[in-house]
Amino acid sequence: MKNSTSDHEKRLKLLVQSLPSSPGVYQYFNEDGIIIYIGKAKNLKKRVSSYFSKQHDDGKTRILVRKIFDIKHIVVDTEEDALLLENNLIKKYQPRYNILLKDDKSFPYIVVKNERFPRVFQTRNFIRDGSAYFGPYTSVGMVRTLIELFRQIYPIRTCKHNLSKENIAEGKFRECLEYHIGKCKAPCVGKYDEQIYLDNIKSIKEILQGNISSVLKYMHQVMMDYANDLEFERAEEIKNKIELLKGYQSKSTVVNPKITNVDVFSIVTDEKAGYVNFLRVVNGAIIQSQTMEFRKKLDESPSEILILGISEIQSRLKILAREVLIPFKIELELDNVKFIVPKIGDKRKLMDLSERNVKYFRLDKLKQQSLHKKEPKEERILKVMQSDLRLKVLPRHIECFDNSNIQGTNPVAACVVFRNAKPYKKDYRHFNIKTVEGPNDFASMEEVVYRRYKRLKEEGQGLPQLVVIDGGKGQLGAAVKILRDLELTDQITVIGIAKRLEEIFYPGDPIPLYLDKNSETLKIIQHLRNEAHRFGITFHRQKRSINFIQSELNNIPGIGDKTIEQLYKFFKSFNKIKEATIENLTAVVGKDKAGKIYSYFNGSDNL
Repeated sequence: MKNSTSDHEKRLKLLVQSLPSSPGVYQYFNEDGIIIYIGKAKNLKKRVSSYFSKQHDDGKTRILVRKIFDIKHIVVDTEEDALLLENNLIKKYQPRYNILLKDDKSFPYIVVKNERFPRVFQTRNFIRDGSAYFGPYTSVGMVRTLIELFRQIYPIRTCKHNLSKENIAEGKFRECLEYHIGKCKAPCVGKYDEQIYLDNIKSIKEILQGNISSVLKYMHQVMMDYANDLEFERAEEIKNKIELLKGYQSKSTVVNPKITNVDVFSIVTDEKAGYVNFLRVVNGAIIQSQTMEFRKKLDESPSEILILGISEIQSRLKILAREVLIPFKIELELDNVKFIVPKIGDKRKLMDLSERNVKYFRLDKLKQQSLHKKEPKEERILKVMQSDLRLKVLPRHIECFDNSNIQGTNPVAACVVFRNAKPYKKDYRHFNIKTVEGPNDFASMEEVVYRRYKRLKEEGQGLPQLVVIDGGKGQLGAAVKILRDLELTDQITVIGIAKRLEEIFYPGDPIPLYLDKNSETLKIIQHLRNEAHRFGITFHRQKRSINFIQSELNNIPGIGDKTIEQLYKFFKSFNKIKEATIENLTAVVGKDKAGKIYSYFNGSDNL
């Protein structure tokens, strides 16, 4: 991550440093709390760090990184689980910087249809009609291999006929090609016993639930039979299917269509605080994850803190699911809510996942505290300024502009820069007004603000969080107009300060802000204004002095602007040039020109 003194970037750096090196999903939020990007990772810490530790060639990625205000994550068991969770969250929140599929396809399931002589087929549509759904699967190839395997082992039908007893008895159907090639035993015409068919379906469900050892043994024997018969191509096909099945995972702890509407709470405590994690599972997918921290006051028990966490989520979301999973029994009763302590199965896995997330959250907090250094004085001042001036971020980088055109001559402007509430003179800038004729403060302000921030924007340099305009509403309006033209108003806050009553003006607000005369915020702004005025006046005086010198020295034959510039750079003032010895003048501009200058002021007789 780039070195930066901004509070925002420091906070992001702490978040990244404390991420776990586990599989999971990360979410980037902007300053309005809106999710702008969701991604998956085999290693959360390594993946998220990559966004901040290198230069990105893609412009959209650079913009994304600039807009990241907060980072949250959900830990899962495997990379496959992360892929499934990422897919569900992207579909729910549709973040701005994520690619969205136009056809919005889901991951595939295998469905055992709720019908007489059930069919087994692939689907992406989850319909609650009593059918059994297995998955979702991240590999379509895996789904097709399993279905093909079932058809090789068991003679299950592929037709869509309604095989009711009445239809079969009336002879509405005839044997199809599948029957004649031996892949189906024609239950459509009553040639296959229904109970045997249902036993086959039961075996298929067991395989889909994870009992595949017997199937692998059977496939291995088939492969060897093909090899013994010298049918090596078929043996190779079976071998590939065996490899796929060995990598097969029949269930996911992240998504399970059997779990329709469940909330999950878990808790971990230490001496100072309790941490409660909340997961919401809707239609078989985790759609929300949140962890809250509760600081202990009276050594509250885990049960008391968990009840507080449940109440807090209920107040935020207005309603809880009818089924709420908790790690232990609690003394809490809610209308239409059933509290369950899961012991085994998919719901226990969801509880384990929630507990893993809350433990990581606590570790993240401890890491951040250990990495966070004692707040220096300038941090406190910047936070006061942020509060007093109603800023979204800490004003670590402030710039102030002042125009100087005394008596309408030599119009110039000055820009001074403060970093961490202190002058940063290295970045001070002078401006010669080039496009404005006569004393016109508004037009001059437009010119210098445009030149300053057009250049910073084009060169990709850091922009200030706050710009102070020395002047009233007119100068402030001129600056705002330019920032709007440059599309920087959402990145830079600009205010004006009027000299008479130290009024602070905001764009579009007719009522000024009056700060306490002893406030640190007003003192910093006054320091900015005074520094800009001093820097501008000094430059203005130099310009006037140079113009006077030029008008006088230009009367000397053979002395041009370049020579005058050399003289002023060395002697600093007109009087010192006038009083210089012939030796000093010779050292600066040479013997010939030195003689002309010395003779002009002292007469040729004194050479």
